[in-house]
Amino acid sequence: MPELPEVETTKTSLFPLLNQKVLSVEVRNPSLRWP
Repeated sequence: MPELPEVETTKTSLFPLLNQKVLSVEVRNPSLRWP
């Protein structure tokens, strides 16, 4: 069953990053998680 286009786009962009380590994370807008 095909996925929604936005899901396919996200999957395609993340696929090359599989099995790699996250070295850093940048929080650009902290209020997105906590109001």
